[in-house]
Amino acid sequence: MLLLLAGRELSAADAAGSNAVVAPRGRVVILGDSITAGYGIDPAHAYPALLQARINAAGLPFEIVNAGVSGDTTAGGLRRIDWALSRGAEVLIVALGGNDGLRGVPPAQTAANLDGIIKRARAKVPGLAVIVAGMKMPVNLGPEYVEQFDAIFPRVAAQNNAQLIPFLLEGVGGVARLNQPDQIHPTVEGHQRVAENVWPTLEQVLKQRELNQK
Repeated sequence: MLLLLAGRELSAADAAGSNAVVAPRGRVVILGDSITAGYGIDPAHAYPALLQARINAAGLPFEIVNAGVSGDTTAGGLRRIDWALSRGAEVLIVALGGNDGLRGVPPAQTAANLDGIIKRARAKVPGLAVIVAGMKMPVNLGPEYVEQFDAIFPRVAAQNNAQLIPFLLEGVGGVARLNQPDQIHPTVEGHQRVAENVWPTLEQVLKQRELNQK
């Protein structure tokens, strides 16, 4: 009888331990384009996967959801933000806008779309933390367009009380060895640098979210 009771207690302890291991993790959704999707490389080496490795190493209870779609624009992101957040999230990283610039979308429209993404996201998930990843355009698009485009991201972030990564591709854009032959999409090494650009801001946000939940 004692052995039977001991066995039951051990089983209960094992079950409790198992439940602790599989505790739910907060979702970090990255709404992006082909750079986020990992175009041209194994997605396991793209910056979202590298960020997950850093999260795990830091012991933070969050999981990255790669919602990158090749060719996507801010208009596309606005159309699919409800779907991207259908399972909820703690943090949203908006990494869109590059394709808008390359297609010559008016900066005012890009800004309106980004603003719409954030507002719609927070309406769906109240209290959602948002990080805006800035982009920049090459000078051959003309100084006026480049200046207006560059100003979009800090302005939208400030207006929506969101965190800002000034330039997602800092140290990667325009560096031939860190980009694939198209000189648009980062190589594996380039993605490592992108992850370095994102991590300080993301780590700060995640640690604050974890602190708030305690």
